[in-house]
Order: sequence, then structure tokens, then C-alpha cells
Amino acid sequence: MKAAVLHELGRAPKYEDFQEPVVQNDNQVIITIKAAAVKNLDKARASGKHYASYTDLPVVVGQDGVGLLPDGTRVYAAGITGTMAEKALTDKRKYVVIPDGIDDATAAALPNTVIGAALALLYRAGLKNNDTVLINGATGVTGAAAVQMAKHYGAKRVIATGRNQAALERLLLLGADEIISLKQDDSRFISRLKEINTESHIDIVIDYTWGHPVELIIEALKGGSLHSVAGNVRLVTCGSMAGEMIQLPSAVLRSSPIEILGSGFGSLSAEALAKMNVEILPEMMQLAATGKLKIETITVPLKDIEMAWDMDVEPGKRLVVFM
Repeated sequence: MKAAVLHELGRAPKYEDFQEPVVQNDNQVIITIKAAAVKNLDKARASGKHYASYTDLPVVVGQDGVGLLPDGTRVYAAGITGTMAEKALTDKRKYVVIPDGIDDATAAALPNTVIGAALALLYRAGLKNNDTVLINGATGVTGAAAVQMAKHYGAKRVIATGRNQAALERLLLLGADEIISLKQDDSRFISRLKEINTESHIDIVIDYTWGHPVELIIEALKGGSLHSVAGNVRLVTCGSMAGEMIQLPSAVLRSSPIEILGSGFGSLSAEALAKMNVEILPEMMQLAATGKLKIETITVPLKDIEMAWDMDVEPGKRLVVFM
């Protein structure tokens, strides 16, 4: 079979022949892959800099994808073997049937955003009806999905931040009530967040940048004095595009009811992960099928994987490989 094969960490995978996977037990099944998204996690594992980087090379890359079961049923599934290939091995107990009305590229791009947005909102942030939510770094694919999902799950007001102005403007069409540029002067950014927090207390921050932008957000939302403390704020970080480290004085957390949490496979509960494929992802697939959840994609054929691996993808769009 043809596949995207990684021979060396830190290099792009190559389009070449690779041995087809073989079913090892009764819980496994071969799916014929139609499309697979190229995610930051895929690139990080292939770079050799991720804690779950590949160790046995050569290997087919790809964590998940959309494909056909032997009976022709179209499904989304995580791969036991790499999914950027014509065939992959998966667990027959864990796939999600894809509804009519959603194309393969969207179906392939959606699941990663559900993990990074819906699970963060519901299970780490504890989103409630009428909460005000700030999505920090919302111009990426997952951030844009988080804007839409926050509204779907009952947020009263959604504020989105980002550096790309054109992508920020598009978020207003996806449900954001206000957009704030991260490229403006720090003092102006902090001032505007303070004004918003006074108008409509920010209950939740879903963060995709970490680094300096989070320092500014904490500065804007922290308590002011012994007698004037800001309301509860739950800050959930899902990524670190602006850096892995922040400066966080102890006094900030001692004087403010700010909770800082992370959202990812290691921090999500077994309940959340169990409901991912059974409840949450099917609901999001149906929303996408009816046009109520939008994700933009760029598609390339598998044969172009080496060229496309490091291509500069426009903010807010996901690269998807077609077999």
C-alpha cells in the first residue's frame, strides 16, 4: 500500500510503499482510509521533540482518519497503525459513524478540535449557561471551533483574541461577540479586558497560546485589593503557541480566585474521554453536517505529503491529506 512513511525524526515523511497492517485479534478491523488531518501533534511526534515521539522507524504517520469499514460504512477512527496510508488498523469498538452531509475533509479535521475545544469547555472549564468566555488564540482551527462550541453550549458572551486580523474578523461571523488583537500595545490590551470584565464578568478563559498573552490576561483579571476581589475565573490552557513559560507571582493567586488548569489527554477524566466518541463527537459531526459548525480545510493528495508537511497553512484552516 502507499503511505506517508517517516524514516528520520525531524524530517518530512515520504510517499512510498509500506506493508499493509494485519489484524491481530477479534477487536481489530482494517479500514480503507479516505482522509486524514495533519495536526500539530502529528508534526510534534515526527519531530522527535514530543514526549510521545516515534521510537521505531520507519513508521507510517497519522493518529486518526476517516475511512470505510469492510461493509462500506463510513467512519472516523483512531489508528492502531498510522492513518496517512491507504489502509490502517483500528479498534472496532471505538469508531464513530459519520452522518450524511459532512464531507471527508471536515470529518477528518473535526475530532482533534473537539478534544481541544468541547472537552476543555465542558469538562475542565465547567461551562454553564450564560457564562462569559474568553478564547485566547482563537484564530487557529481549534480556537475558531471553541468560539462556536462555547455559544452552542450556552455561553452568553464570547470574546476572541488573536494576532491575525483577517482571521479575527472571520470569527465575528462564527459567533464571537468581540475580537481583540494580541498585536496591540500591552497596556491597551489589558485595559480593554478590564473594561469587558467590568461589563460582563469573564468566567472562563480557554487558552491556546500560554506565554506572554496569558500573563496579560491574568494581569487584567486578577483581584485588586483585600476588599475588592474579582469573581471566580477558570483559566484552562490547551496549548503553548506563544511559549512554554510564564511569570506568575504568588501574590496573584493568593489575592485572586483564579484557577489555572490544563486540558489534554493526561488531564481529562476517564468520563470525558469515554463520552468523546459516544456523545460529544457524534453531536459535533451532526452540527457540522447541518452547517451549524464550520471548519475550513486545505486538501492535498497523499503523494504530495513530503512537500505539504511543512507548508504554511493559512490561520484557521486544517491541512487534510486525501488517499
